[in-house]
Amino acid sequence: MSDPSRTIAFQGAPGAYSDLACRTARPELETLPCRAFEDTIAAVHDRRAALAMIPIENSVAGRVADIHHLLPNSGLHIIGEHYQRVNHHLLAVPGARIDDLTHVHSHIHALNQCRRLIAELKLIPVIRLDTAGAAAEIAAAKDISQAVIASELAGAIHGLISLRANIEDAEHNTTRFLIMAREAVVPHPKSGPTMTSFVFRVRNVPAALYKALGGFATNSVNITKLESYLVGGRFNAAQFYAEVEGHPDHRNVKLALEELDFFSREVKILGVFPQHAYRWQGNGEEA
Repeated sequence: MSDPSRTIAFQGAPGAYSDLACRTARPELETLPCRAFEDTIAAVHDRRAALAMIPIENSVAGRVADIHHLLPNSGLHIIGEHYQRVNHHLLAVPGARIDDLTHVHSHIHALNQCRRLIAELKLIPVIRLDTAGAAAEIAAAKDISQAVIASELAGAIHGLISLRANIEDAEHNTTRFLIMAREAVVPHPKSGPTMTSFVFRVRNVPAALYKALGGFATNSVNITKLESYLVGGRFNAAQFYAEVEGHPDHRNVKLALEELDFFSREVKILGVFPQHAYRWQGNGEEA
């Protein structure tokens, strides 16, 4: 049994890109696969893991569905972020060759991100629930005509060989993850570039959102993310997830949050965490 205090949980099977993100961002920790995002969060609550690695958006596929609904009520705190470059591999059982292949299996996003190669090789795409799970099934079937699009890590875990590497259509294919914990770990205001994440609701009155966010403009606070979604099954009850550059103890961020609080309701800070180097290193490569 692994030590829960040295374990990080993720959604998916061993070898999933979330597993790879855990191993890259926290190589000193053991990884714990979980069936669903709710199970990943529960693993931290139940003290089976110290941290959770949650994907929030991908540069090609966009935001990860349902995550914004889970974050506000997760009971966990965002303590960090991680950007993971997605390098897809065309994997098959040992002995298989490109000419043997007829079908390729993977998650729908991975299939869509590798359309050029699939068309080039004239493969029939087969949609699966996840990349790593598909890799495990292909390995078990031992059919040289069946390939899978997954990570190199999934191939190593399940004994598959890589017939083509880096097959994704977009070279910038990157997934952003949030690292979450039971307790907040707030960096010092002067420790370096910081992000503040929060959710809020606005009153159902004209220009409510404009007024609520006006303080960020007048105080020169950069809003890097703003997502809206319905809550409570009502079309007039929108909740917003936002991220801004800066620390709540910075004067401009403090003033902006005070103005937000005046024009909105249920403002809740989800986390204050250091910016990942990917944000400001300029070349878009993994730090």
